[in-house]
Amino acid sequence: MRSLRLDTPKSLSQRVMLRLRQAIIDGEFALGAAISEEMVANSFGVSRTPVREAMGQLQAQGLVVIRPQVGSFVFTPSAEDITALCTFRIALEPKAAELAHRHDRDGAMAAMNAAIAAMEPAVEARDNIAYGRADAAFHEGLFAHCGNRYLIESYQLVSGRVAALRTNLTSPIDVRTRTSFDEHRKLLELFARGEFAAYEALMTTHITNSGIAYAKALKIEALKLD
Repeated sequence: MRSLRLDTPKSLSQRVMLRLRQAIIDGEFALGAAISEEMVANSFGVSRTPVREAMGQLQAQGLVVIRPQVGSFVFTPSAEDITALCTFRIALEPKAAELAHRHDRDGAMAAMNAAIAAMEPAVEARDNIAYGRADAAFHEGLFAHCGNRYLIESYQLVSGRVAALRTNLTSPIDVRTRTSFDEHRKLLELFARGEFAAYEALMTTHITNSGIAYAKALKIEALKLD
């Protein structure tokens, strides 16, 4: 595992939480993996108190499951969780795009273009972590520029889980094929033209296919463990 270095001037528990959050999203801790509070505290050079507080924050974000008297674990979604998550995204993301187009089209376009520009070299290098981060930036950019804080806060409830599933389960596939990359470019084109019926249809397909890929990858991982 890479060094769990801290470098942001926030409260100690917040700094620990942000570093662990990124470690989960980037796959440094696999889905379902145990996270030892003692190991994290020793790695960070802190007491267990801020680590415990960070774990509580990550549990609230749905990234960690804390089992009393057992330990803390990275979340592992069920098939029902994945379906519910995809349904939630399909309900929110097309509306966020429509509002972003109306509220700050140029800002949203800049964020989406930057994300796509980062995807291209990630595909070439088959770097699933870089691709996952760029993919997340593409979708999060719509919410960042939609001008509705309730939509933003709603997406933040699931953004960590979506990012972790993406990096762990679908980005390794996305960097071997150009299907996801091409879909993101098409989404950008539809957004630029304000063609929101077509945008919603493609985004629905895009998210649905991601859910199918998540479920398939999790099933394969489960079979490996049997």
